[in-house]
Amino acid sequence: MSDSIVIIPTYNEKENIENIIRVVFGLEKEFHILIIDDGSPDSTADIVKRLQKEFPERLFMVERKGKLGLGTAYICGFKWAIEHKYDFIFEMDADFSHNPNDLPKLYAACTEQGGDVAVGSRYCNGVNVVNWPLGRVLMSYYASVYVRFVTGMKVQDTTAGFKCYRREVLETIDLDRIHFKGYAFQIEMKFTAYKCGYKIVEVPIIFINRVLGTSKMNSSIFGEALFGVLKLKWWSLFRKYPQKGSRKAIAG
Repeated sequence: MSDSIVIIPTYNEKENIENIIRVVFGLEKEFHILIIDDGSPDSTADIVKRLQKEFPERLFMVERKGKLGLGTAYICGFKWAIEHKYDFIFEMDADFSHNPNDLPKLYAACTEQGGDVAVGSRYCNGVNVVNWPLGRVLMSYYASVYVRFVTGMKVQDTTAGFKCYRREVLETIDLDRIHFKGYAFQIEMKFTAYKCGYKIVEVPIIFINRVLGTSKMNSSIFGEALFGVLKLKWWSLFRKYPQKGSRKAIAG
């Protein structure tokens, strides 16, 4: 059994899902994959089921009814991974904007560099984004500046969604008390880990905008992040966070 599982949420990813699975399974280090599919009408789940016959001990899937949000998909995956005793739990997109070849780098950041959370960072070594419109690059970059200013986190890419967690981190955080479902979910998870005293390590990556399929990003997701950061800061003034290594945060 592998010590690492990669959680990939999907909604209408038939163009990408088989390729991303095969690339991950082709890496030298063994990773398992957990797909969280939100009732994709384009047969994404059917493709995964076919591949499960080829990779019965490495590929798993949870099917949900309806599009329930990125945050809830990851929470579902985290709980599954904790239950199945994986030591290192990854978040990754299905569309190749996150390069699967960077998974071993995130793993090394936690196993060799003392990280509790490893972040695939677009901004810790300049701006490493390919095929995004300039406006979106600027919005994303300055969103991270804004989050750092409000929260005090020393993380260059606060909105990044390519990450590795030690299981202990996710066991400490009360996952049922995570508030946000969209863009702000990534910020809230980092901020909570930071407040719990866990070490966040950034690993430079190159982020490449999707070539196939349709982006799920929209203005409401950015809006949630803008105001969500202020809420996070406000809640943190009244919330008691557990020390590193304890179990279950006390939510305010």
